[in-house]
This record gives sequence, C-alpha cells and structure tokens, in this order.
Amino acid sequence: MTTPLEELRTLHAGGQLAARYPRVRSLLAEITDDPGRDEAGLLAELRRCGRVLDSLGPDEVLADHPTTGVVTVALTGHSTLAQLTDPLTAELARHGLLARLVHGTHGAYLRDLTDPGGELRAARPDLTLCVMDADAVFGRLPLPWGPDDAESACQELADRLTLVAEAHTAHGTGTLVLNTLPLPRHCAQQLVDQGRRARLGAVWREFNARLLRLAEAHPAVVVLDLDPVIASTGPATDPRLALYTRSPFTDELFSAYARDAAHVLRSRTGLAKKCLVLDLDNTRWGGILGEDGPEGIAAGGTLIGEPYAAVQRVAKQLAAQGVLLAVSSKNDPGPVADVLAGHPDMTLRPADFVAVHANWEPKDGNLDAIARRLGISPDALVFLDDSPAERALVRRHLPGTAVVPLGAEPALHLHALLRDGWFDTPQVTEDDTRRTVRYREAAAREEFRASSTSYEDYLAELRIEVSLSPPEPHEIRRLSQLSLRTNQFNLTGERVQADRVAALAAAEGHRVLAVRVADRFGDSGLVGALFTRRDGDTLAVDNVFLSCRALARGIEDACLAAVLAHAHAERLDAVRARYRPTRANAKVSGFYPSLGFTREPGTDDEGVWFRHTLAALPPVPGHLTLDARLGGTVHGHHLQHH
Repeated sequence: MTTPLEELRTLHAGGQLAARYPRVRSLLAEITDDPGRDEAGLLAELRRCGRVLDSLGPDEVLADHPTTGVVTVALTGHSTLAQLTDPLTAELARHGLLARLVHGTHGAYLRDLTDPGGELRAARPDLTLCVMDADAVFGRLPLPWGPDDAESACQELADRLTLVAEAHTAHGTGTLVLNTLPLPRHCAQQLVDQGRRARLGAVWREFNARLLRLAEAHPAVVVLDLDPVIASTGPATDPRLALYTRSPFTDELFSAYARDAAHVLRSRTGLAKKCLVLDLDNTRWGGILGEDGPEGIAAGGTLIGEPYAAVQRVAKQLAAQGVLLAVSSKNDPGPVADVLAGHPDMTLRPADFVAVHANWEPKDGNLDAIARRLGISPDALVFLDDSPAERALVRRHLPGTAVVPLGAEPALHLHALLRDGWFDTPQVTEDDTRRTVRYREAAAREEFRASSTSYEDYLAELRIEVSLSPPEPHEIRRLSQLSLRTNQFNLTGERVQADRVAALAAAEGHRVLAVRVADRFGDSGLVGALFTRRDGDTLAVDNVFLSCRALARGIEDACLAAVLAHAHAERLDAVRARYRPTRANAKVSGFYPSLGFTREPGTDDEGVWFRHTLAALPPVPGHLTLDARLGGTVHGHHLQHH
C-alpha cells in the first residue's frame, strides 16, 4: 500500500504536485490519523513531507488553484533555522495554507525586526518567527562567568526583545512570535557551586517570565513557552548539531515549534475551530451503551473509567471558554438521553451540549446537520471518534473538518484531543464564555421560526433591537476576535488585530462602528462592525463583517441604511464600499448592489469598489428598531428608526 509520503514523492517526480495540490491536505491528514504512531515518528514523517513540499513554489500552485490560501512567513533569529523550514511548510499545508517563506540575515534579528526598510518588513508577513536560544545569552558572557554575568546578559536581551516588540507594534504587520529560552543542562552544570547554580535557574526563569509578559502589552506579539513543549518532545538540544551546524534545537523541538507556530497563524487568520463533536461509545465513556447498558459503561469513578472522565472534564473546561459541544453517536436516542441526564458519573449533562445526534445515520451527515443548525461551516468542527471507518467517512465528505483519531489506549485520548490546539484563540472574551447560551437562544429562535405562519411574521415578532455606535474600550478585543472568526459575512475577509482596531477607532477621519443586537430571546451582544473613513466629499466603507448568528434578519441592511442616511445628512457626494472576494464570502457578493450601490469600473488587490450616489436612500427594515449614534458634524445625533 502506498504511503502518503510515497504518493507525494510520486506526484513530485511526475511534475504533478502543483496540479494535484488539493490532495496534499488529505495526504497529511492520513499521517495524523494513525493513533498508534508515536509522536516522534509522526513529526519525522511530517518533516519528510515538508521537504518534498519545499520544492514547490506558491506561484506554481496558484496557477492551477488560484483560491488556495497563501501566507507569508518571515524567519529570523539568533542561530541557524534551516531545520525549521520543512516542518513549518508541512504544518501550514495541513491547514490548507501555502507558505511563502522569507528568510532574514543569520544572527541579525534585531536589524531584521526593527529596520522599517528591511527585507522582512517589506514582505509584509502574516507571521514573523523570531527564534531565540540560550546562546543569545551565553554567547555574550565573559570567561569565567557567574550568575551576575548571566543576569546582566538576560537583562540586555530582554531589553532588546522589548524593543523588537515595540517596533512590531508600531510598524509591523501580522503577528510576531517570540519564544522562551530553554536553559541547557550543560550550561547550568558549569557552575559547580550548587547555590550559584540555583541562582542561575532563578535568573533564567525571571527572564522567561518577563518575556512571557510582553504579550500583555503588545497584542500582536505571541510568546511560545517552550518548557511544556520540551517536556513532551524530549531534549531541546543535540550537542552535535549545536557545535557543528550552530543549530539551537533538535529536529523534534523544531517540529513541535512549527506546529505551535501554525496554531498561532491559524488562530489569527480566522481558521480556529468552534465546535467539538464527541462520539460516545469508547470515547466519552468506556464500553458500548447498546450492548453493556447504562450500568456497564465506565465514565468515571473507576480505574477503567478515569480516562473517559478526564476527557469529559477537559471538554467542560473548553466549553467554559467558548467552545461549543455536540454529540454524534450511533445509538438509540432514548438511552443516550437517559444516560446524559441521569448517569451518576457524567461530568457533561444535556445543558452542556448545543446538539445531540444519536441515531444510526452516517456521521458525515450528522456533522453537516450540526454545522447547519449552528450556522457555521463544517470546517469549524472538530470530530473526536475511535472508529477508523467513521473518521475516513468524515475526512472524505467533510475535508475541512478536523478529525481527531482515538486509539485503543484511552489514557492517550486527552493528548490526542489537545495536541493540535484546534480551539486556540488570541484571547477569550466575556462573550465567548456565554457562547453556549447564545446558541441555545438561537435554537429557540429556530423553533419559534418553525412555528410562525410566515418569515415576515417571524421577523416582526422577534422584536429585534439594533445598536450602531463606536465601540467601548472593553469591546475592542471582541471586535478583533469577530474579524478573525467571521468568514461568510466578511466583505473583505480581512482580519484586524486589537491594536489596529484601537488605532482606527482613534484616527482622524476614521470611524469604527460596533453592531449590537438583542431580541425577545436574549441579548446577542456584539455581533459585527463597520469600518468607515472620510475621503474628501465621499465616505468610504472599508469593511463590514457580521457574525453568522445575526444573519438573515435585516440587521446588515439596517446598518448600511443608517450609514447612507448619515452621509446624506452630512451633505457628502457619495458613499463608496469595498468588496474583496474570498473563498468564503461569495454569498455576499451582491450585498452592496442590493442596497442601491453600483459597481465602479476596474478591480485591483484592494478588491471591487461600489458607489452609492445617495439619490435614493434604502429604508431601515420596518421589523426592527435601530439606535444609530454615528457622530460627525452632527455629533451626538441620535437616529432611531422603527
């Protein structure tokens, strides 16, 4: 049987790798779908695949598949980073992303990251990786040296990296990734005085703690903590590589670093997952409910049940941070409902789930139904299952769904669930913690809609209230998060980091408008935003995005109607609005024309522009109430429409 690596090599040798590039993601998924493969073997196989993919230029793929996602990643650091290229290429390809790599000058990371005219800045990278190692400290020490010398060198390096973070915040693009520095044992052992050795350890940890706190002041900076990574991958360094090639880390650590770096990029580009779908038999509990009965399954309280209880506890922990939970299980619905509600060892109860599909239908159909019910794409799902057949079915028909393979050893289930950081996000907001409640409200709306005599009656009886005004300071991060997660109704597909939202909100001539919604079923909170700017005698709408949970209720129409009415009141000549096609927003390509905009000639990298002459203003939909506070020369003017 041909392995994924062998098929990749065959495609490359035959000159078909670019033409068959959509197959790459599936091949890499096959590698990760073997729960029996040890971590080192998995990482090594991905590195070998990355070596094949490195030979492929992004432009070659785009010629055949122009909608493939391309990300620019800049690499710089203190030492040689050649070992990072292969695993990084493979990890990004796992998420359907082509890597365009830009390499900095060896050892010149400070110049690379602070020079506005430098090659790395000119590339406008989506992700910048600055890889640091212990030699950045020990390479600056005198001989002989002591803890005081190490403390001074750590202080100098911390100051330099703070300068890098500040420069990136001021002038950089995308996300900058730094990392903590592992303390090599052979360095600490050079101090034979055990007390001084302990002080060195304290100095080192204080330096790393200061580094980790950099992200608190700089939202576009992420600091990867390598200590937990090393605990799972093994030694950080290989003495031969360190001395002969000046390479700071082992292949295994570089591979694990590449995985975490890909997680950072995924979370910052709207690719984070939203919903964990759990199987039940031999996943959430040990045993098969239909054969063993409620008394025969193990879900906690025993040695056999403890691994399954651990999975439930972690799922509940994830849910508390905004991850939606659902069930897809081949079981009869009645017994499943009884066990979820009444089994004494269950950590997760019916109220913890937004959907429970217990039936005998194929699971790919169940997962698709769960996604449709939640108003999200199947690409936003993570599926946890122990059946190779079910996993293969989902991979084949829902290729964007993340499938987590579970093997015969339940003690490893938790590691499999958490290994890929599918739900990683830049920050958990208060709105995230209420996400399950929000989706339960959405389910109540759907039930109400089904009982209404017509869609018009449904809308009228919802009693929708829309607020449109500049964001409060505490809403800035939530707006950024919405831009990262909103794909379908995002008119340009742009992702806006929190510091950029704050800068635009404060900039002369620019305005950020937050969209908030409530109705008879509850307060949906912040659901979208509009970004506008004054351009002479026109108003430019640079972007509009709206959460999928707020669509199809006239909210987007009301907000644009308010902006157009405001521009008319300001006696502007026109409103221009930008649409940039993406892989996910094709369904909203007609949004602006539906409100009376006409397309302007031409298109460029900025997208397509539409113009509204303000001659005939669209009405605010009559079924909702709009409270619009747009400011401007009519500062404080309160537009309220019924």
